[in-house]
Amino acid sequence: MGKLFCLMGKSGAGKDTILKRLLADRELNLIPVIPYTTRPKRSREADGVEYHFIDEAALQQYERAGAIIEKRAYKTVNGVWYYCTIDDGRIDLHSGNYILIGTLETYQKLKDFFGEDKIVPIYITVDDGVRLERALHREKQQLKPNYEELCRRFLADNIDYHEDRLKACQIKKRYVNLDLEKCLSEIKHDLLKEIKG
Repeated sequence: MGKLFCLMGKSGAGKDTILKRLLADRELNLIPVIPYTTRPKRSREADGVEYHFIDEAALQQYERAGAIIEKRAYKTVNGVWYYCTIDDGRIDLHSGNYILIGTLETYQKLKDFFGEDKIVPIYITVDDGVRLERALHREKQQLKPNYEELCRRFLADNIDYHEDRLKACQIKKRYVNLDLEKCLSEIKHDLLKEIKG
């Protein structure tokens, strides 16, 4: 039986970079779970790669079909955006090991849906100053940078990933992403232990 690895951390912690590197590692042979969102696509994103970009009508169809594993609503400066994991038939833990980027809420809902023994947390952390620099650098590369939303996310993450919430979700292991190669090596070591049992 496979595992589903849930990669989590505050905005700017390096989740996207770490995800891409883990997916490229042939020894791990991880299968990506692509979440769904109603937010606008960023300039360098492609549909079906980082996210499946859908509108609210499509989201409501999935809800009526009972296919929503977890759904989050974010009140942004541009309106409400939804992010969700959908049981679209692409996750088969009998055939492999999967990975996705999520939140603490995602992690809890995945445990409820698939079983606690099948979901493994990967919590990425980094100093707030480094996080803010990374997020600002990424935002500057957008066609229409949205600094107000960047600030909202930065502040919201400090609440969403508060130490009390991490403890409530039993997140014990932290991977510090100051040195990407060292962080990846640590994660890979732990993932291989989980995969090989």
